[in-house]
Amino acid sequence: MTLLLASGADPLGHVLDKSSAFSGVFGTDIPLSVVSLVIGGVIALAGLFFAAGRIRTGPESQGHRRYVTEGRLAQLVEVLVDGLYTQMLEPVMGARLAKTWLPFLLSTFFFVLTLNLMGMVPLMDMQEILHAFGGHAPEGEQAGADAKHALIWIGGTATASLSVNIGLAAWAFLAIQWQSIRELGVGGWLEHLAGGKELVQNKGLWFVVPIIFLVEVLGLVIKPAALAIRLFANMVGGHTLMATLMLFGAMAATLGVAAVSGISLVAGVAAVAISFMELFVAFLQAFVFMFLTAVFISQMAHHDEHHDEEHGHGEHHGSESAAAHSPGAVHGH
Repeated sequence: MTLLLASGADPLGHVLDKSSAFSGVFGTDIPLSVVSLVIGGVIALAGLFFAAGRIRTGPESQGHRRYVTEGRLAQLVEVLVDGLYTQMLEPVMGARLAKTWLPFLLSTFFFVLTLNLMGMVPLMDMQEILHAFGGHAPEGEQAGADAKHALIWIGGTATASLSVNIGLAAWAFLAIQWQSIRELGVGGWLEHLAGGKELVQNKGLWFVVPIIFLVEVLGLVIKPAALAIRLFANMVGGHTLMATLMLFGAMAATLGVAAVSGISLVAGVAAVAISFMELFVAFLQAFVFMFLTAVFISQMAHHDEHHDEEHGHGEHHGSESAAAHSPGAVHGH
């Protein structure tokens, strides 16, 4: 059991970021999370370009089949994109804003999802096992553990690294502020942080402005920080629970074969159930990260189209009412 768990009796060894074997090649510390970021980005781009080619309308020679998306991956991407846009982003942001930010938001969703799913593949453990069976695993305690990490080229969950999530949240922060300044202008943005035009123009409430300004500035940082911490906590929690369940059998080694077999069986079944839950969490956390970013962006927009629609409906009902009470309408009846 201990051999099957690359980090021995420490469940956090499956979660904490480590140096990769690339560190020795390039002469600088390259964590596994950085390697996963690069590989995850390549996989996400390749998968999306492949799906886009299958979703694209084909030549007329294909007849009606040129409108049919072929391939399970392309169909999954098409359903996800259509559902996210029509059911989530457009109702929250409005059509204009949703179309503007759709490329950024979908890129964020699929990138985070790819990193989450990569973390479910035990690449790091498989490399440890291969080195152990091949006789390349170093012996010893601390020195052996440090040298063992140098044999790992890829593995782990990038989104279980807080530094990675802070980087992702930084892009969300820049998107939110860019939308704010583009919609309100620099002056309007600062006025919004100060509590709005009504408060700024009221001289009797100027003493409240510094307090509101401080709270709003803190909110600018807290919102993306919450995105990073939420993603970090969910990824770390799921993998730690999985590793702890798999360690139960090794911890009961002194109780006899029957006890070890029974505990290992129960722990294995529970680990399989947790794996399905982690798969759900991988999709859910990618969606939450994207959706909350969309919500924060939409909070800084005017949503003119909604007001126009309401105004248009009001004019329409008003014209109908006027027509109903006009002399011509009475004669018509």
